[in-house]
Amino acid sequence: MSSAKPTPAHSGAADSKAVQSGEVRSSAIMAAGTLVSRFLGFAKTWMLAAALGLGSTVNDTFINANNLPNLIFLLVAGGVFNAVLVPQIIKASKAPDKGSDYISRLLTLAVLVLLALTLAVTLLAPWVIELTTQGYSPQQKALAVSFAFWCLPQIFFYGLYALLTQVLNAHGAFGPAMWAPILNNIVAIAGLGMFIWMFGANVTNPHTLDTWDSTQTLLVAGFSTIGVIAQTAILLIPVFRLRLGLRPRFGWRGVGLGHAARLSVWTLATAAVGQLAFLYVMRIATIPGAERLRLEQAGDPAADTLPGNAVLEVASQLYLLPHSIIALSLATVLFNRMTRASQDGDHAALRNALSHGLRTMAVATVFGALALFALAGPLGMFFSGGEKQDGVMLAQTLTILALSTPFMSANFMMSRVFYANEDARTPFFIQLVLALVNVVAAFTIQFLPFDQIIFAIAILYTGGNILSVIVSAVFLRRLLGHLDGPRIANAYIRMGYAALGSALAGAGALWLLGSYSPDGFAWSTPIAALVTIAVVGPVMLAAYLLLLKLFRVTELSDLLQPLLGRLRRRQAAEPGAGELPDDAAATRTRPERATVSVDTGLIPRISGEFDAASFRAGPDLGEQDERAGRDGPEGGYLPAEDVPSTAEGGLGRGDSPLPGRRTYQGPAGHNPYFPFGGKKKK
Repeated sequence: MSSAKPTPAHSGAADSKAVQSGEVRSSAIMAAGTLVSRFLGFAKTWMLAAALGLGSTVNDTFINANNLPNLIFLLVAGGVFNAVLVPQIIKASKAPDKGSDYISRLLTLAVLVLLALTLAVTLLAPWVIELTTQGYSPQQKALAVSFAFWCLPQIFFYGLYALLTQVLNAHGAFGPAMWAPILNNIVAIAGLGMFIWMFGANVTNPHTLDTWDSTQTLLVAGFSTIGVIAQTAILLIPVFRLRLGLRPRFGWRGVGLGHAARLSVWTLATAAVGQLAFLYVMRIATIPGAERLRLEQAGDPAADTLPGNAVLEVASQLYLLPHSIIALSLATVLFNRMTRASQDGDHAALRNALSHGLRTMAVATVFGALALFALAGPLGMFFSGGEKQDGVMLAQTLTILALSTPFMSANFMMSRVFYANEDARTPFFIQLVLALVNVVAAFTIQFLPFDQIIFAIAILYTGGNILSVIVSAVFLRRLLGHLDGPRIANAYIRMGYAALGSALAGAGALWLLGSYSPDGFAWSTPIAALVTIAVVGPVMLAAYLLLLKLFRVTELSDLLQPLLGRLRRRQAAEPGAGELPDDAAATRTRPERATVSVDTGLIPRISGEFDAASFRAGPDLGEQDERAGRDGPEGGYLPAEDVPSTAEGGLGRGDSPLPGRRTYQGPAGHNPYFPFGGKKKK
């Protein structure tokens, strides 16, 4: 069965300008949605700390229960969705009926499976809590189960959100999935706002297990789930506007899911290993919170100095910020070049693409690491809920995590090389090594003094990031011979000097604002901490940019080039900006279809917070593919998305059971669905 080919583009300057303007507008909408969602996500984190207290037993218990739905979904179904269902949706959407019949059957099957999974896990909530926590008292365990009963139904809506997002993406509608999580955050913030209004903030009216009631559970856990429901429900509107005629359809024999699952077995195994290891580490992270409760009941003041898993979770969200903003986007853009080089068997070009990505990404991640390290104090105070000691514990955890930011992003970029080379086995073995290290280390950590466990887990994450780069480099050397090490090291060293200089400038500004004195301005209130960040942050950035120029770090211009290019395209898309050649109009008539990232969360995965960006993607507005003029089924279009089977057209055979460059599990360079880089197999 072959898929229908896209309608050829019409040439002409008017069409070109309209298409270009539409792409720029779509990209701007998606970027704005992502930024607003990130901002509101941190606002929700701040509100939660204000409502419950960052270092409180109630907050530790809620965060653990609220993270379970996302972690269980990723463990049981996330890999299946990413590696199996999504490519099928993409292929079906190119059929004459836009995939109506096929997607209806797929959605029916997925909804039934998700309902069964969600119902089973929710009914088993007491046992789930028993497996994912350690040392909880009966009273804390009862509250955890209550939270879990409210939160675990989110599993169904996370799965449905992922499916609806891919249906929209497959038909070129990217904006709705970018903005839907904003509604989720608004609902959760509203619930927390009502909580503070009715029961007071934790700093003025401490909330404990003894004072907790069902109304408080509704406002915190209930509204968290209502937000996830709203995030999913709002996607139904644009899906209905596609007029696909979706309705319940049964009969799934012969749809190809079994074959797709067999092809993706390594990807599924990688996801399962990563999530299981992460769940075990999170179990160990619950120990200090349980001990804190016992100390509080005994009247021991040492309870105030025990950081729990809430501290680790907030530190993790802050630490992931540079990676999620820069590394993910850059890896997506460069994956196109890596795939092209891999197909051609050009190891030098593949090595250069990796080197370029690592060096360009480091401009942001190296600065991000030093900025988070320098600003850890004010950031800790801002998200502390008003308690200085909680802010200190968050700052200490963040300083441990911050310096490994470049390593985490580097490992992510390096893993793209394996996928570009049609190799899903190697990431599994890397995941397995890292998972074993994390599980063994976490088992050992549980025997440390209680006040050191969270810090030790943060050290474990940092060590895991560094180890992941070392292990990936060993495998990559076998593939590429060498990794352009001297040039990469030289760039990182110069950026490190520049970042260190900016950190020193920031330290001077922080000293003036009293950040190093417990009674200083930066530690007086969360608002004062925010003012400190707003003042010192630009100072550090300006110093960093100046030093990059002095050290002649040319990668800065490479990092800024996409932004400048976007601005130039916007100007060109304005009326009267000039006409483009007719052949430019024929290169692309609409945004290419994209799906999810295939990154399966290589250990260390350090935040259980649901990230909607994992289930959405946008069009690549980068350069025209150099292969455009080469022979291929659809005019030589090479997809730029960082996922399997996301091509609208593409170089792959349209009649393959599961299109895609990364679902193939055989020897590298012999994918039968590529007309280039190997012979076709019938």
